[in-house]
Amino acid sequence: MRTPWLVADIGGTNARFGLVDGPGGKPENVETLAVAEHKSLADAVAAYLEEHGGGVWPEAACLAIAGPVKNDRYRLTNAAWSGTASDLNLPHVDILNDFEALAISLPHLAGDDLAPLGGPPPSSGHVKAVLGPGTGLGVAGLAPTHYGWAPVPGEGGHVSAPVVTDLEFEVVRALRTDGLAHVEAEHLLSGPGLHRLHHGLSLVHGVPSEDLQAKDIVASDDPLAVETIEVFLGLLGGFAGNVALTLGARGGVYLGGGILPRIVDRIPGSSFRARFELTGPALSDYVAAIATVLIVSEMPALIGDAAWLAQRLRPTEGVHEPA
Repeated sequence: MRTPWLVADIGGTNARFGLVDGPGGKPENVETLAVAEHKSLADAVAAYLEEHGGGVWPEAACLAIAGPVKNDRYRLTNAAWSGTASDLNLPHVDILNDFEALAISLPHLAGDDLAPLGGPPPSSGHVKAVLGPGTGLGVAGLAPTHYGWAPVPGEGGHVSAPVVTDLEFEVVRALRTDGLAHVEAEHLLSGPGLHRLHHGLSLVHGVPSEDLQAKDIVASDDPLAVETIEVFLGLLGGFAGNVALTLGARGGVYLGGGILPRIVDRIPGSSFRARFELTGPALSDYVAAIATVLIVSEMPALIGDAAWLAQRLRPTEGVHEPA
């Protein structure tokens, strides 16, 4: 009897698990466990399977980790869990960076999983990109190959901040004067980045500001908080355009992370798409033809895990390029 696959999305605060009944299956029995309540990933896996495994040990697993992954070794960036794939004592275990898993999910998301943010519909058969402001700023690509889709992980969130307007340059200058020697994209385009951007704007305008965190800024109608979101979305559009050009992501640029779904209604009236398309005349049509899409699926990383296992464990004979 074929046993199910275990899929997981492991963050610094929560670990979400599910079971998939082989290729083409959807994650089921999805449950979120608190990372702090389990001393290791292996303990959390055991607790989940005790509740949902029905006494059957999975034949394979794929786990998306919010932290660096090298070979089969992982370390959570914002929690104490670390170890290797062999710790789980399963026949087959793949460990991916969380944005690798998001990238792999892209061809499998459709309909209500996505919300358009400008441009034409995503194009099939071309390189795709995914990025997302959350605790940090993740970036990954997805390239079509003869053997299926290949994720391209990277550290694009640590490039220099994509400042263009006079106000953005003033904010960066103020933050540098305030002690931040080099302003990376992640320093402004993340949850902590919203806090930093809010503080930078208060310095530029010479006004006092409350010590607001990201959740407070997105919910506030205070003029400084509103301006912070406007500047954030402009910077994000410019950053997404840079990613599109760097990767040649003619298949679309997809945005994830926990911040954007909370301000999605403010994106159409912002400079996001105009900044995305801002480039020299030689490439203006190239960028304008690239879709920008928000991921609103509740479990894209689990979908990506399942797609990765289906691709890795299937026979290679007769495999063709992705459609």
